Amino acid sequence: MRTFLARLTTAPSYPPDPIDLRTFVLAGLRLPRLATVAIAVVVFAVIFDFSRTFIPDELIAYDRNPAMQRIQAFERLLLYGAVPMFVIVFGFRDRPSRYGVRLGEWRLGLVLTVVGCALMTPLVLWFAAQPDARLWYAPSWSNLPDVLVTNAVDLASAEFLFRGFLMFALVRAIGPIGVLVATFPFVLSHLTKPELELFSTLAGGMAYGWLAWRTGSIVWGAIAHTYILTLVMAAAAAAPG
Repeated sequence: MRTFLARLTTAPSYPPDPIDLRTFVLAGLRLPRLATVAIAVVVFAVIFDFSRTFIPDELIAYDRNPAMQRIQAFERLLLYGAVPMFVIVFGFRDRPSRYGVRLGEWRLGLVLTVVGCALMTPLVLWFAAQPDARLWYAPSWSNLPDVLVTNAVDLASAEFLFRGFLMFALVRAIGPIGVLVATFPFVLSHLTKPELELFSTLAGGMAYGWLAWRTGSIVWGAIAHTYILTLVMAAAAAAPG
């Protein structure tokens, strides 16, 4: 246990490459080029997603039904997944693996994901029974395979945007505080959700960020996030109302 705890708290190293240190001057401000572009892309991606800019008006429904959730998930696959991946490969001319698209320390990631999900299960079930949570999540439930696919597409894209593309660009530019900074837009993306969940997103976002930072991978956060959201939806749909 002592060895495991020592390994758990060992800070990984993300030394910047020369491309991470390149700067440009904007109205007298000297800014890190890659990190600044990443912040701008994330801001616009969150705004476009919140406004549902790329979803045709005739398809938009605000009752959180399963079909609308699926449409939004694939919209996020474009905004949160394809766009930043395009920027990394063709704009930065960089490797996606430097932005968490790899297994990383997979043994540690697997253990932390299983333990974390087990510890969160009772809390998630309690939350799902709250009236606000039932009202928000129950309408999105259909069946397990359908919801699991929707959530996996949605949350893998979100983990890549916030904890991969943005966070690793920031960590190499400003150090570990980049984990905290990358959590801010994640929190703002939850503004319309139940109040209790909204207040928990800073801690939750930091936990997902720490997991990606510690393992060098977004995979484990995406798995945990998908499990937790799917469990909330299933429990909310099953809860007596």
